Amino acid sequence: MSDSLSGGRVSDFVAAQNQTWDVVVVGAGVSGLASALALVETGRRVAVVEASRIGAGSSHGNCGTITPSHAGPLAAPGTIAKALRWTLTPDAPLYIPPRFDPLLWRWLLRFAMRCNLRDWEASARAKSALLNDSRARLHDWVRDYRLACEFVESGEDYVFRDARAFEHGQHELDLLRELGVPVELIDGPAYEADEPAIKPGVAGAIRFGGDAALRPDRYVDELARVFRERGGTVIEQCALHSLREVGDGIELTTTQGRMTAREVVVATGAWSPRLAEAIGWPALRRAMQPGKGYSITYSPPTLAPRRPLVLRERQVCVTAWDSGYRLGSTMEFSGFDDSLNERRLGALERGAAEYLHEPVGPEVRERWCGWRPMSCDDIPIIGPVPGRRHLWLATGHGMMGVGMSCGTGQLVADLISGRAPAIDPAPYSPARLR
Repeated sequence: MSDSLSGGRVSDFVAAQNQTWDVVVVGAGVSGLASALALVETGRRVAVVEASRIGAGSSHGNCGTITPSHAGPLAAPGTIAKALRWTLTPDAPLYIPPRFDPLLWRWLLRFAMRCNLRDWEASARAKSALLNDSRARLHDWVRDYRLACEFVESGEDYVFRDARAFEHGQHELDLLRELGVPVELIDGPAYEADEPAIKPGVAGAIRFGGDAALRPDRYVDELARVFRERGGTVIEQCALHSLREVGDGIELTTTQGRMTAREVVVATGAWSPRLAEAIGWPALRRAMQPGKGYSITYSPPTLAPRRPLVLRERQVCVTAWDSGYRLGSTMEFSGFDDSLNERRLGALERGAAEYLHEPVGPEVRERWCGWRPMSCDDIPIIGPVPGRRHLWLATGHGMMGVGMSCGTGQLVADLISGRAPAIDPAPYSPARLR
């Protein structure tokens, strides 16, 4: 039995109680561990506390794509109308099950107010700055820390089978090019000749050559490894109950007891709104909703795509690694319902079957669902909590947590250290959500 699940866990916490940490990070997902690692590199003594286990949330089962090309936010013109049309279609790519949930509907109203061209572009620019910064840092982190996470600078393709959809999919390319995203348009016959895994009938494809991919669960494990090697402490099965200011720091009350820190970073992903009262900032409950996603992981098929694909009309993401093969995506606003919806899992396989000769692998290894931390403007929430000293947030990354992880970690470390960050922190400030 590992230390994190045996007596070692208790002894780690006892040791943590008997000292004041420079920083305690709450949450051992990709954003929390990246922030912890960047903070350790500034010379601070850092502990991470995790309610469950390392990488237990959406860091585990996503498709692992690193996508500056995905700067365009979900809050786009036409999104709400599309969601309403799909309300009675349980396997639609974007699904809001009809139910009475006042908090969700208030969030949707704020979200709907952002579904205009001006706000869409502002959100895209904010997301792009963090995605581009993080993409460049990830290359360096993989090299310098020797992260064994199957990282490949592969690019990614959007594949279309409908000519009108292909044309519509090009509407945001001018902005992406302006934001530094490499874009290549490929016609259907040329694409079919280039990618043997794809079925005939492709109208065209958009290739984003600067995108990349990795195995996300292994990436999170590697971040934890490097963090520990540099002196950091991770305490699993240690949920946060409350925070209170004490002197020039914060006392944390957890399921394992109390500990103190000069600074606290809350990086709990989709669970962040549930801590709104505990951290003393109720606005967080109104600002975020869990967006449920699904994936199925298989052993690799004989004929797998050579780079990650988004099967655009069906909104299915396909990623192949040496160690496995994954179909993923969908967005469902059903609260924290943790049931595996067979119809929505089936939609991933049905969608892939329309495009690929071998849409699934020979062996199913995992069927998964998890919650993405969706902010009402689809911009991450990174920075100091208004009205609270020594308290910081690193959450709200939506579907981009892995792709924004290195940039988020560095931004958190720079802000806490009082250094000038590489990117403007203003768009991510929690203060915008009061």
